[in-house]
Amino acid sequence: MTNPMLTIAVKAARRAGNIIMRGARDLSRLTVHAKGPKDYVSDIDQLAEEVIIDTLRESFPDHGFIAEEGTGAGLNQEAAYQWIIDPLDGTTNFLHGFPQYCVSIALAQNKQVTLGVIFDPIRNDLFTATRGGGAFMNDRRIRVSKQTHLRECLIGTGFPFREDTPIESYLNMMRALFTQTAGLRRPGAAALDLAYVAAGYYDGFFELKLHPWDIAAGSLMVQEAGGIVYDMEGGNDFLFGNKGIVAATPKIVESLLKLLTDAAGIKSNAP
Repeated sequence: MTNPMLTIAVKAARRAGNIIMRGARDLSRLTVHAKGPKDYVSDIDQLAEEVIIDTLRESFPDHGFIAEEGTGAGLNQEAAYQWIIDPLDGTTNFLHGFPQYCVSIALAQNKQVTLGVIFDPIRNDLFTATRGGGAFMNDRRIRVSKQTHLRECLIGTGFPFREDTPIESYLNMMRALFTQTAGLRRPGAAALDLAYVAAGYYDGFFELKLHPWDIAAGSLMVQEAGGIVYDMEGGNDFLFGNKGIVAATPKIVESLLKLLTDAAGIKSNAP
């Protein structure tokens, strides 16, 4: 691993993973707060985020931070380099002892993601990607699947829980996917879902109402593994545009996007 920024990001992710696993040993002792309806944060989220930012700041004191729990907010806001951090993606899973959650760290330069790290502390799986350098799982190069027909595809998603989510649109998309794909999965950690698209475990993934820290690292991972990422309108504004995300292997991404937008009544500008 020759990229020094990636090396430090991996170090930060593993440190956060250690904190998460220590917390997982006795969930009853955690302090949990509700940020909103069905949206929770624990002291483990906050501790993990603090150790990530402390680790990154040791090496990159002039960089800025966009982090889910707000640690580092206001630091170097105008910096060209911004770290985009989800210290514990899948908090609800974590709090229930359901073993599907991860640490997600990305670096954006002038709003373009240049590296990503996703660490699954349960399985000790480390996913990494650098722009132009490929995507890897545990130092082994990964590629998206070679599926060519939507009816044979396994698709990942996240079910809506926020009050402003268009529930009927989601139900219509689910109905279409149930009948025209091989299956639908909702494990509950979007960053890990995107890593699974990059590794070829899923053939595609979509979700609405995600934040940049949910998808920054994973979207680069999919692209560097040979996949394509759109926003739900068929454009490239998936990271900061609040337009949802569709990520898939090249042969099916446009048919998946069309199926979803037709079902939800979303106007698409896809090619």
